[in-house]
Amino acid sequence: MSKHQITFLPYNISTIAPAGSTLIQAALDAGVHINASCGGEGVCGKCRVRVEAGSVADGVSEQLDQEDIQKGYRLACRSIVTGDLTVRIPVESTIDAAVLNRPASPRRSARIQEFNLEELKERGLFLAPVEKKFLTIPPPSPSDNLPDLTRLIGFLKLQHDEHKLEADLSVIRKIPQVIRQDDFRVTATLVRPVRADGKTRIINIQAGDTSSRSLAIAMDIGTTTIYGQLIDLISGEVRAEHAEFNAQISYGEDVISRLVYAEKPGGMDRLQEVVIGTINKILGKIIRRSGADPQDIATITLAGNTTMTQLLLKVNPRFIRRAPYVPASSIYPPIKARELGMNLEDHVAALVYPCVSSYVGGDIVAGVMGSGIYRTEELTLFLDVGTNAEIVIGNRDWLACAACSAGPAFEGGGLQFGMRAAKGAIEDFSFDPATLEPMIMTIGRVRPKGICGSGLINMVAVMFEMGVIDNLGKFNPALNTPRIRRREGFYEYVVAWKDETQIDRDITLSEIDIENLIRTKGAIYSGCMTLLAEVGLSLDDIQRVVLAGGFGSFVDLEKAMTIGLLPEMDPDRVTYLGNGSLLGAKMSSLTNRIRRDVAEVVRKMTNFELSETISYMDNYIAALFLPHTDLRQFPRLQARLEARRINPVA
Repeated sequence: MSKHQITFLPYNISTIAPAGSTLIQAALDAGVHINASCGGEGVCGKCRVRVEAGSVADGVSEQLDQEDIQKGYRLACRSIVTGDLTVRIPVESTIDAAVLNRPASPRRSARIQEFNLEELKERGLFLAPVEKKFLTIPPPSPSDNLPDLTRLIGFLKLQHDEHKLEADLSVIRKIPQVIRQDDFRVTATLVRPVRADGKTRIINIQAGDTSSRSLAIAMDIGTTTIYGQLIDLISGEVRAEHAEFNAQISYGEDVISRLVYAEKPGGMDRLQEVVIGTINKILGKIIRRSGADPQDIATITLAGNTTMTQLLLKVNPRFIRRAPYVPASSIYPPIKARELGMNLEDHVAALVYPCVSSYVGGDIVAGVMGSGIYRTEELTLFLDVGTNAEIVIGNRDWLACAACSAGPAFEGGGLQFGMRAAKGAIEDFSFDPATLEPMIMTIGRVRPKGICGSGLINMVAVMFEMGVIDNLGKFNPALNTPRIRRREGFYEYVVAWKDETQIDRDITLSEIDIENLIRTKGAIYSGCMTLLAEVGLSLDDIQRVVLAGGFGSFVDLEKAMTIGLLPEMDPDRVTYLGNGSLLGAKMSSLTNRIRRDVAEVVRKMTNFELSETISYMDNYIAALFLPHTDLRQFPRLQARLEARRINPVA
């Protein structure tokens, strides 16, 4: 079989691809990202590339218009390599990880729940899982020639009153050299047992006194993004943190696409390889930034949804997406981080958060732990919105949970010009009610190249309240503006003309885009209402609402309620948790009390499969309107709409 050289611009990365392979596969092999929301199935139209030299077979689809085709654009997933090629990746496919680390705008977010180590200590919740003990040991002699490990354990008992000790093999391997490097002055790293009847493990030994340096890593393994923090276990402070897009996104935006890819030959190995690559990239950055000695890191705590966890651990996820939706395990034992391929010292243990079900994973359990809803009397609704939406309702006495497929709309999937939150993404929107001319704000305050989730919500909410679209998401064609136009049987609104954008195309919001958003928000809203009904509660019974996840940090609560994404409620009842998965991982790194509580919380969480709950579909159908078929569920919005009809602005 002949092979051909493919060069990807603007990166100047070249690879050799066999004839007959697709451009998207060649890009994957070269480590070049191309947007592919559908995982290469040919239905999303996001993988547009421009062939600048050479030609490909096929590559044309209904997703491209004639102007695109004449300019050399093709779909990478349908383009077959037949010769040498030079291909330009368009700006909308670039990944900008810098935006992942930007703070939320305080005017947009709900009240933020802060992490407080002192509060943990005051509540008696601080039980250090890792401690370092410095000791001076008399050297052996002809009359005192006990083994090095016996000597270490004996003097830990004598000098620090430590009992029920055992040592890892890695400690035994290094003790002969390390114990003699500084005249038998050593520091032992001890990991406390989760259970009171367990043994304390000696996992590391260092020459000299390093007892003031004790570190751990907390990490959220998200479908789209991975966040890591390096934590000082003595002060509780975050020494360094960093986030990167999960490299698995090149194989599909959502968990279902990943599950499908994992069943292909070599698919699971490849997905595990790339997620470990992303993790190692983050580890390298936070260790360098902090100036930490890797020997001082004791543990890495990982929280992710059930699919991400099984792919990380290379556990076959085949049955997660098939009825009756069974994960391989809910609880995983500690694992050597190095065995998973992580660039950490041999003694570092990887601790994995347990899951509840196939679609309520360790990230949600971590969020429940981080939010503290399992310790409070207040009836709380916990909502984490991402590519899936997970819902937890309850308090310290009981917890019920469910998951619904939110789809990738809030991360750019399902929209012709959708994109993740990155530089150039439209994140805020308004317009002149008389002329319908838009005012847009982009991330980074640069020319637009697409629409991210918060921008989408704001656009639809403003258009609905101003009567530009109806409750079905259909445009009013009678409005006098060139920005509303008909194309291929549906209407769209031109958000930015092509000479105003980075992508040499008009950026539009179409009725099809709005329909996809309505389906997404309908799934989330109906999931909340169904779970409430299943536990015999109404929204009025909820005393507190906790929004978790990266999406929630930038959502405008009022706009989210306007479109019916969230139930209408008093904003003062809403708390924004931030990355609950990362917060739970951090708290588990700092205190064994959280790790002890986790098993009980998982047992307490009753899972409802919404697909098997009859009322869910009824609630879903009712929610496929803006904001809902029953406007009485949104009384504040209803009052605003009635006021606008009585006193129209335009």
